[in-house]
Amino acid sequence: MAKTMAVNAGSSSLKFQLLEMPAEEVIAQGVIERIGMDDAIITIKYDANVQATGADDSNEVTLSKDGKGKKYENVTAIKDHSQAINLMLQKLTDLGIISDFNEITGVGHRVVAGGEWFNHSVVVDDDVLAKIDRLADYAPLHNPANAMGIRAFRKLLPHAISVAVFDTSFHQTMPAENFLYSLPYEYYTRYGARKYGAHGTSHRYVTERAAAILGKPLDELNAISFHLGAGASITAIKNGKSFDTSMGFTPLAGITMATRSGDVDPSLVYYIQEHEGLSNEQMLDVLNKKSGLLGISTISSDMRDLEAVQDTNPHAELALKIFKDRVIRYAGQYLAELGGKVDALIFTAGIGENDKVTRAAVLEALSYVGVKIDHEANDVRGKETVITTADSKITGLLIPTNEELMIARDVESLKNK
Repeated sequence: MAKTMAVNAGSSSLKFQLLEMPAEEVIAQGVIERIGMDDAIITIKYDANVQATGADDSNEVTLSKDGKGKKYENVTAIKDHSQAINLMLQKLTDLGIISDFNEITGVGHRVVAGGEWFNHSVVVDDDVLAKIDRLADYAPLHNPANAMGIRAFRKLLPHAISVAVFDTSFHQTMPAENFLYSLPYEYYTRYGARKYGAHGTSHRYVTERAAAILGKPLDELNAISFHLGAGASITAIKNGKSFDTSMGFTPLAGITMATRSGDVDPSLVYYIQEHEGLSNEQMLDVLNKKSGLLGISTISSDMRDLEAVQDTNPHAELALKIFKDRVIRYAGQYLAELGGKVDALIFTAGIGENDKVTRAAVLEALSYVGVKIDHEANDVRGKETVITTADSKITGLLIPTNEELMIARDVESLKNK
C-alpha cells in the first residue's frame, strides 16, 4: 500500500506521522526538535514487530512498557530542516519502517495561513509556494517554517505529491458579516484585514465525526466546536460549514489561552505600550507569550498546575474562572447566531479532551437551553464519548482530534484526481 506522511514544520521543530493509505493505519510518528542546534533530538515511535534493516541503532531503540511499540531516540547536530528531513527518512529506512524513500507517495503539510487564496487543500507547485511565502505577514511565526518544510520535502522526495492543508481554509465559508471588522472597508480590500480563524483542520475533523456519530448528514449539522488546548478556538458550525469562529486575523484573538491574551480593547494595548515604553515587537510578545492563564495566574500556563493549587492560590483560581467564562461567552454567542438550533457541542484538543471540569462548566452553563450533562460519562479522558444524557436537548460530545488523518485524507483525495 502507498504511504502518506503528514507534516507540521515549526521554526525549530518538525512533527510527522506516517500512515498506510487508504487503510488509514498509523505506521510511525515522531518529532525532530531543536533544529539548527548541535543537540537536536530525533524521536520516532513505531510498531514493536518492525525489524531494523539498516545501520545498527539498537542502542537508541527502547521497547514500550506494554511491549507493543518501539521508540528510537537520538541526540545529534542538525543544521537545518533539509538535514532534519533527510535524517528522518534515512532512519525510517534503517529501522525497517520503509524499504526505501519511494514508498512515500504523498506528503501533506500543515500550513497556518492561506488567506483568501485557498479555501481547500491544494497540490503544491511553485505558484502555491510563492503565495504561502507572501502570506508570511499573516502568520510570521508559522508560514515561513511551513514553507521551509515543503521545500525540503519537494527536494528530497521529488516523486511524491506535496499537498498544502491550510488551517484557515475551513473558515472561508464564513459570511462577510462574521469575518469583517468594523474598520474602513479599504483596509480589507488593500490589506486583507479580516477574520481568518485557525484550527480549521481540527474543527473540520470533529465536525465530520459528530455528523457520523449522530447519524446526521453533514450538510444538515449545526454544532459548536470547542478546540481547547494551549491555543484555543471555538467555531460555530452551520450546515456542516464554518459560520463563525473566535480567532481573528491571527490566532491571538478570541478566548483566553495558555499564554495568549485573547480579545483585548485595542486602546488598552496602546496605553500599556506607551506607559511601559515597549516596542511593537515587545508588546506582541506580551500578548502572545506572557498573557492568558500565565499572565493572570502569574505562575503557570498549564491548566493542570492551576487546578492543583486553585484552593490556596487566588490568582490561579481567577485564571481558571476567566478561562471558563470566556469559553461560555462564545458558546452563548454562537448559540444565538445559530438561532438556538444546535445538534452538538463538541470538545476536543488537550483541555477539551482531558479536562472534565471545563467541559462540565460549559455544559452546566447551557442548562437553560436544556443541556443535561451525564457526569459519569464525562468522567473520561481522551476517548470518543457522548457526555450528555439521552434526554439532553443538545448532544455533548468528546471527540479526540486527528489533524494528521485529515491531512492524509486530503493527500489521498488529491492523489486520485
